[in-house]
Order: sequence, then C-alpha cells, then structure tokens
Amino acid sequence: MSLVDLPLVRLTNPDPLFPSLFILHLNNGAENRFTLQFVHELMQALDHIDHVLDTLDSTHAERGGALVTTSSGKFYSNGLAIEAAMEQGDTFYVPYMRMLARMLTLRIPTVAAINGHAFAGGCMFALAHDYRVMRADRGWIAMNEVDLGIPLIPGMAAIVKAKITHANYLRDCLLAGHRFKSSDAVAAGFIDRAVSQDELVDTALEYARALASKASGLSQKLHLIKAEMYRDTVTMLLAGGTTPGGFMSKL
Repeated sequence: MSLVDLPLVRLTNPDPLFPSLFILHLNNGAENRFTLQFVHELMQALDHIDHVLDTLDSTHAERGGALVTTSSGKFYSNGLAIEAAMEQGDTFYVPYMRMLARMLTLRIPTVAAINGHAFAGGCMFALAHDYRVMRADRGWIAMNEVDLGIPLIPGMAAIVKAKITHANYLRDCLLAGHRFKSSDAVAAGFIDRAVSQDELVDTALEYARALASKASGLSQKLHLIKAEMYRDTVTMLLAGGTTPGGFMSKL
C-alpha cells in the first residue's frame, strides 16, 4: 500500500496487518544522486512515518516497527549531485547532514537493501542505517572522494568512522577509495549479509520483522539509545561545520 508518493521517493507499507512496517523506495532517476529536493522529500517521508507511529493504537504500537530502504537498477545511490552541492554550499550540506542524523537515530530499526552501487553520499546514507543487506552478484560500496579530489567535511567523516570501525578497512575506504564488493564489505563488518538480487528485499524485510519489536511501544527509547550510541557522530552531523580540517588552524 502506497503511503507517500512523491516525485523522487515513494513510501509503502508491504503488510496491511503490520502498519508500522515501511519500505522507502528511492526514485531519483537512474543514479539516485542526492539533491536538495531529494533530501527534502526523504525528510517528508520520515515525517509521515513519525505521523503513522504517533497515531497507531496500543495493540499495533506494541509490535514496534521498522523501515527498509531500497531502489532498483544499477545504483542504490551514486552520491551527491556534486556540482550543485558545491555551488549551494551550506544550503545543501546542512539539510543533508541533518537527514543523515535523523536516519542514524530513527526510533525504529532501519535496514538498507542495497540493490547496486552505493558511492560517496550514497555510501554514507547506507551507513546511516542500523543494518545493511547488499546484492551479492553486482555492486560496490565505496567512499571515492579521494579520487574525486573532494575532502570530507566533519559530519561525513564522522558517520563513516562510526560504522567502519576496523582501522585498516577505514584507511582503505577513505585514503584509497577502495571499492568494496559485497563479500569484502561483509568481511569488513559493515555489510551484514550478501544475497541474490531476488532475495534482497525479502531478506531486508526478514531483518526488519525480526528487529521491529525492539521498538515496542514506539516510544523514543530506541531513538535515544542510538543518539547516545552515536553521540559524537550526531553532534558532528548537526553542528553544521562544513570546513574540512578546520581544527588544524589550532595546531
């Protein structure tokens, strides 16, 4: 059942008997590059999720809830619409980082069903989820800013560091721009499972259903646990700082 149908995103409920289970479909063209409109529409979808959660009766609320995000085709997301982002500056980066912070701390479990390549800003969006399932036979996940000649701003670096915790994998990701195939990313610990294309969304929904009860009551408990778990990252994402290495002036 479709709940929100916007030009760039579509929010559905795959099970009418479980109204707090959601799939968010990314539909911004073939590459799902993040633009200001795309970010705004994602936030609208998250607003609607909150509205649904706030208006459920107690019986449904006790089941908790969960969110799966996915897309179709070659890309999950090919990152930012970089020329527009650099031209817009804080007008783009501040809302984008707020959206990442909101995904990172959503009050229900989140699962990214990564159907294809997830590069740069698309990689960060995937990392903002609690769990990640990736297509096994096709697609890379990578932070390729080093190859693009673009330094990372503080909040963006923080979310990668929060989710890729092994020092050597983090080094390869950020300093070498390594393209991780699904099996490599599973070994590195930041992809939870690699499955066939046909199994991708169903597997993500299995995770979502299994985890939904952790948000039982649909209070802010899970949101607050995540906020404290990722306190430093959330602080950096919401601080609005967009100057890479700004602290270096103090050295």
